[in-house]
Amino acid sequence: MFLKFKDEVSSILSNALAKAGLEADDLALAESPHADISSSVAFKLAPKYKRSPKEICEAIYRNVRIPPDTYVDRVEMAGPYLNFFVSRAYLNETILNILLEREDFGSLGKKGKVILEHTSANPDGPLHIGHIRNSVIGDTLSRVLARAGYDVETQYYINDMGRQIAVVVWGLMNFRFDKTKKTDHAIAEVYINANKTLVDEKEHSPEVDAIMKKYEMGDPETVKNFKDAIDIAMQGIKETLTCMNIHHDTFIWESQFVRSGDVDRIIARIKKLDRTKVKDGALMVDLKDMGIEKPLVIQRSDGTSLYTTRDLAYHEWKVRRSDRMIDVLGADHKLISSQLKAVLRILGIPEPEIVIFEFVSLPEGSMSTRRGVFISADELLDQVEKAAYEEVNRRRPETDEEFKKKVAAFVSIGAVRYDIVRVSPEKATTFDWKEALDFEKQGAPFIQYAHARACSILKNAQDEGIVYEKYDPNILVEEQEIMLIKKLAQFGNAIDNTARELKPNIIAIYAREVADAFNQFYRYVPVLAAEPEFRASRLELVECSRIVLANALDTLGIIAPESM
Repeated sequence: MFLKFKDEVSSILSNALAKAGLEADDLALAESPHADISSSVAFKLAPKYKRSPKEICEAIYRNVRIPPDTYVDRVEMAGPYLNFFVSRAYLNETILNILLEREDFGSLGKKGKVILEHTSANPDGPLHIGHIRNSVIGDTLSRVLARAGYDVETQYYINDMGRQIAVVVWGLMNFRFDKTKKTDHAIAEVYINANKTLVDEKEHSPEVDAIMKKYEMGDPETVKNFKDAIDIAMQGIKETLTCMNIHHDTFIWESQFVRSGDVDRIIARIKKLDRTKVKDGALMVDLKDMGIEKPLVIQRSDGTSLYTTRDLAYHEWKVRRSDRMIDVLGADHKLISSQLKAVLRILGIPEPEIVIFEFVSLPEGSMSTRRGVFISADELLDQVEKAAYEEVNRRRPETDEEFKKKVAAFVSIGAVRYDIVRVSPEKATTFDWKEALDFEKQGAPFIQYAHARACSILKNAQDEGIVYEKYDPNILVEEQEIMLIKKLAQFGNAIDNTARELKPNIIAIYAREVADAFNQFYRYVPVLAAEPEFRASRLELVECSRIVLANALDTLGIIAPESM
């Protein structure tokens, strides 16, 4: 709805500019507290035409013509700004469209295949909170892109050729695997013990090097050992992701690009470039002219490939299977991702869109799988669920144990997911479970509770035998009603902005704003206690709120509960 309104504003403004003899590349449209959409285009045109912004704004305003049957009700000039306001038809059709489209409301009809890679943690131990920021960002973006209409395939790129996995394989040959533990935690224990031994007893290091070499050469026994070790670790990792309501469509092993010959072919193409050099036997690409001081090493002196080499082959493979590639990577990948994109550009291969996220920390301190000092995602989720249970028990002491545990489970997952995506990816954040579990305003429970409240109102109406099929949206004229309808109408716009900018915090903030608008409406406008002529329409507005809240929560990968 809002996107159509915005398009109509663009058309009206463009026509007014043309009639005024002005040209603008950017209409400078933005949401505003003073209007539904505001334009500051006069400021942009002032230097070009050497006239004051207010004078230019007046010239545009004199030429504004609003055609009939649009969502634009009126345009007002406020100094150098042009303010556009929605019509009653816009408000009424928002209600109608939500009730008709229901779970499809907010879908945009975009086309194209998207391959989105996220998580891709090394299978040498359990996920920690840094990994799950990657997972939640990636999963939320995949849900947003799917709602936007794209055919989305999520991929987990398994690093099965790195030294870490060779250490795990060597460790499984020399240390006990604790079958009583969750598999990824047991693998981590082996990996930590193996690393400690390799540091203390350096004579074993060549054994790991030999394992790596045999795996890259395709030795059958070594290949089986690697597969078994990775499958064990991935079993535990997948369990954690499932608990977080996260799934991947495909698991891609980097070794497949070595076995298929794709890596050899990409190396051969790179060798033909006039920017390659050999240093200490290693092949590397000079990228200084592209603003990158550090060269990218493509091949070691012993002829083996590197992770980055295989990543180049992986991206070329993805190009053949998608219209759009998206990678979610931690801040420690900034350099390598810029090198990757630069080499792909040189080779004439389309580049991926890369979402770089800063790290999330905990008050407990740093996390390192190698040193064995980390807080796993499993431990974090357990801690948050216990805190959620205490909060539910405090709020709903009269409910049975099963209800409390059920609510604590979905509240805790929602709290973690929401707290991760509410902050823009490029900003570092500290996970605070007290804020995450805030039922009042900050966290997912606030949004979930708004949905549960809407469900409760509708159930009470049903229990009282209130029929509300016949409604008239024209009577929804209270300030809180208008503000709520306008906020509901912006769902598609939030999806569109998130899909374009790849910032899931946009949809997270929108969901919270809808919950806030619904609560303001419920606080000041009677629904069940309203006069009969108002009751039906207000109940339909409650139903519309429930639908949009459910859709927004689903897009965030968070359960929309009927009761809490």
